[in-house]
Amino acid sequence: MKVQSAKSKGRRLQQWFRDLLITSLNINNADLESRSMGAGGEDIMMARAARRLFPYSIECKNQEKLNIWSAYEQAETNAGKFEPLVVIKKNRRNPLVVVDAEYFVNLHKINE
Repeated sequence: MKVQSAKSKGRRLQQWFRDLLITSLNINNADLESRSMGAGGEDIMMARAARRLFPYSIECKNQEKLNIWSAYEQAETNAGKFEPLVVIKKNRRNPLVVVDAEYFVNLHKINE
């Protein structure tokens, strides 16, 4: 695959996830920005209002062969004080989200 095609594929996933957040969480589209391919840091930049609704640092990977551990490490590096989240996708498959297992279980913990 050509480099430009690979970047376009990644950009489509970023924009799809950005649009999903906008419609599903009723986030103002001006509060989310899909970063250009190759730019350092998070793949989707968020304004403070969006971050309050969705406190994650997002890394998107649209690849047929993916080292998921490397992708998660990249998300951790960019996360700062937010929870790292990786959105993964490959051809003819639904996108998936990867988060830390303990973090995920704690989301469902009953407060006593």
